[in-house]
Amino acid sequence: MRGTILHVDMDAFFVSVELLRHPELRGQPVVVAGLGNRGVVAAANYEARVHGVFSAMPTARARRLCPHAVFLAGDHDRYAAVSERVMAIFRSVTPLVEPISLDEAFLDVTGARRAVGDGPTIARWLRGEIQQTEQLTCSVGVATSKLVAKLASEAAKPRIRGGRVEPGEGIRVVPPGGERDFLHPLPARALWGVGPKTWERLERLGVHTVGDIAGLPVDTLVRTLGAAHGRHLSDLSHAVDSRPVVPDQRPKSVGYEETFPHDLTDQDELGREVVRMADAVALRLRRNGLAGRTVTLKVRYGDFRTMTRSLTLPSVVDDTSLIARTARDLLAAVDVAPGIRLLGVSVSALSDGAARQLSFDELELPSHDDTNGAVDQIRERFGDAAIGPASSLGDDGLRIKRRGNAAWGPS
Repeated sequence: MRGTILHVDMDAFFVSVELLRHPELRGQPVVVAGLGNRGVVAAANYEARVHGVFSAMPTARARRLCPHAVFLAGDHDRYAAVSERVMAIFRSVTPLVEPISLDEAFLDVTGARRAVGDGPTIARWLRGEIQQTEQLTCSVGVATSKLVAKLASEAAKPRIRGGRVEPGEGIRVVPPGGERDFLHPLPARALWGVGPKTWERLERLGVHTVGDIAGLPVDTLVRTLGAAHGRHLSDLSHAVDSRPVVPDQRPKSVGYEETFPHDLTDQDELGREVVRMADAVALRLRRNGLAGRTVTLKVRYGDFRTMTRSLTLPSVVDDTSLIARTARDLLAAVDVAPGIRLLGVSVSALSDGAARQLSFDELELPSHDDTNGAVDQIRERFGDAAIGPASSLGDDGLRIKRRGNAAWGPS
């Protein structure tokens, strides 16, 4: 028997959560975004998409396209809390849940079919349960692989035609054996791995649909795209996707980045921002029982030139001062005179825990573990804003880094 994979995608998730707090806005175009001049759109409901507003678009452009839309700053913590409850509903059906983001996940329900029902039955139950408990809607793709399930959920979503929003099916089922019939009419860009550059090369071969890719000899794709990429796209175009649903994957990195309201040119000011971000990164590492060896600084200039600088340490770290010191050393080698638009700090090469070898100099100093432990206990009891680096103290109190919101730009 072939497995059954579900891809569940919440519909306009951030906006839908906001409409629970603002029901008076239903039926109006609503956009969650960074509200400043450098903000970007995090989510738009279908009424806003009719006017061409989509996620990742600059907020300024979205305002021009739909000036009568309601723009909301958003609340990442609230979205994360709702997401946790939705994921718990998924896990009540199967332990094999692979979250992709706050608003979507893959579920392998093969083992649940005997107890709960077949894929379409489980999909209907999930939609009903989420609607009843959270008053939110979702679209579900049911298939035998992750690729087809993902594309099926997209096909089940509401869509915009002729300047109007048409309701979606809610559930799209691709039965075993029907994968190629479903895939081949889709545009080639629907496949994972077909970005702008790949699409450019495929167009030269006369490719428009997934079926066109499937019709090309593998050797042609290998010559055009390289061995690994060419074979991978050939497999996908023939609905060959054996990747399993992997629950509880360890993240590859933990980091924060922030776009500033205006370009920063002062090394000391940027250094304080680095310390603030390093503190947030270290806190997340410790809360998740992780540590890492590679510290990376990301810098984006006002002209959008972007560069990264990394340093791999002798042992893993989860300590604020060590991460901050390393990131500041990396910043010291960066020319900030042209003006820094965005700054980020991340830690990668992750592993469990933070056992490390102390140097002789460190033996005379207070234990990093003791200091971090005390800070974490204070935050656990009184909140994240109760304690932090002195350099993060401003006129309005301690400036803390909140996960998620910075991706939308400054408000």
